[in-house]
Amino acid sequence: MELSSKLEYALLALLEIANSYESGEPLQIQQIADAQNIPKRYLEQLLATLRRGGLIKSTRGVKGGYVLAREPYQITILDALNCIEGLEATVPSRSTTNSVGTKVIGGVWEEACQALYAVLQQQTLQDLCDSYSKNSHLPLMYYI
Repeated sequence: MELSSKLEYALLALLEIANSYESGEPLQIQQIADAQNIPKRYLEQLLATLRRGGLIKSTRGVKGGYVLAREPYQITILDALNCIEGLEATVPSRSTTNSVGTKVIGGVWEEACQALYAVLQQQTLQDLCDSYSKNSHLPLMYYI
């Protein structure tokens, strides 16, 4: 399974919103886009999907913006995956052939997917925030 740019941008947006959760102040689209370097038009679509999925709430007006719908520790990475990619992305597809080799490979693939989803179910936005704050002071290394 590969991390899609759609899911990565959604997680970055959720991370930004989660980092400001304690203040209670909603974040505006432009603030999130600037902080995480996400194209604004793309971010608008992602935030609408996250809102429909119940992970964030929006408020209108001058002081409006986006806040988490639940505490950061209550939103898992698997929740975000299900919201952005849909349920079909979380269920391994079945092969149409019924050979012994296909069944063996399918069994291993299903076990690997279950392990991945178990990790994604355990990791929350709070875990991302904690890791972010722990690593944010480290300088970035640029190589040419």
